[in-house]
Amino acid sequence: MFKTYSKKVSEIEHKWVLIDATGVPVGRVATLVATRLTGKYQPSFTPNMDSGDHVVVINAGQAILTGNKSETKKYYRYSGFPGGLKEKTAEQQAPEIVMELAVKGMLPKNKLHAQRMKRLHVFADANHAHAAQKPEPIATK
Repeated sequence: MFKTYSKKVSEIEHKWVLIDATGVPVGRVATLVATRLTGKYQPSFTPNMDSGDHVVVINAGQAILTGNKSETKKYYRYSGFPGGLKEKTAEQQAPEIVMELAVKGMLPKNKLHAQRMKRLHVFADANHAHAAQKPEPIATK
């Protein structure tokens, strides 16, 4: 008789990984980050447990948008008041926010979503505040 293995809370270990986004499309980086945050790359992946890693993305300002997305892609904010809809293009938006929103859209919308987003740390340049955690570098394609 085979039994399905289910990971326990005491067995979860969140590693730290470092991803350099220099010259790589935003979507390609976001898929790699989303896979790391969910923990789906692990053989012992359990869907109802948050077993992903802490992900540090550096050089988000040097990630590229293919085609003419930098001029045509729009990001909207709504204040809740009449006439309170604001819009920015990808060029005008901060590169950290562009990367965070791309990753946010690729994560499953469930109770673990906010917990996973807290483990994402995006920086526009190569300087980051998590050197003490010794993040392991991951190569992007």
